Amino acid sequence: MSDAAQVVTRAAEAVRAAIAPRRPTVAIVLGSGLGFLGGELEQAVRVPYAAIPGFPQPGVAGHAGELIAGTLEGKTVLAQSGRFHLYEGHEPELSALPVRVFAALGIGTLLLTNAAGGIRRTFHPGTLMLIADHVNMMFRNPLVGPVAQGDERFPDMSDPYDAGLRALARRVAAAERVPLEEGVYVGVLGPSYETRAEIRMLERIGADAVGMSTVPEVVAARARGLRCLGISTVTNLAAGLGGATLSHEEVLAGADRVKGDLARLVRGIVRAL
Repeated sequence: MSDAAQVVTRAAEAVRAAIAPRRPTVAIVLGSGLGFLGGELEQAVRVPYAAIPGFPQPGVAGHAGELIAGTLEGKTVLAQSGRFHLYEGHEPELSALPVRVFAALGIGTLLLTNAAGGIRRTFHPGTLMLIADHVNMMFRNPLVGPVAQGDERFPDMSDPYDAGLRALARRVAAAERVPLEEGVYVGVLGPSYETRAEIRMLERIGADAVGMSTVPEVVAARARGLRCLGISTVTNLAAGLGGATLSHEEVLAGADRVKGDLARLVRGIVRAL
């Protein structure tokens, strides 16, 4: 067994022991300012990253640094509160580690949330966008190198966000009366926000929202056969589209404004799975 495979195995064993006898079937990744969703879980067990081999502490405000196992709408779920962003200096392989652990635990469905800057001109802070597709402008891929145990060497990325899950999300949004847009997410390396020229470029290649996460996780998830669903919270307008100076505090405040709608949407999706 390779060193990388051993890290996944040890981490999965630690999580499995910590949350026993729970056996989650759905994992939810909580983006910046969206950690409140972890508090929605009932009978929750919290596993700090310090107790999981290979998991570093996140270094970004709004990311707690723990896995939370519990019940949501009658389903056993595992929530990840704290990402390993590439802009923190982590390798793509580490960014994908939680996803590989989810797969090792037998989880088959991955719901990812993130905070994003709105590029589409009709978007405003507080818009929820169902991710239909993405563009990898990070120029990093967690599958580079020897094939990780359990990974597919050449996963098909023509439909990374499961069509059936997207249809389900649209039905839930309609039933819950939650406004839900759909569009293309562009993942960039960061940590600086984009220039006005870069936003014009992204707009021309078809981007509707831009952020600094999600893409490596989805690539790794598809290589393991997990079904993915992504939801972006547009917390601010991208550079040059609004008058305000961009800041992480604005991102967190934007996420807070829409948390009620997002919680209803996520709950409805999990309930219908």
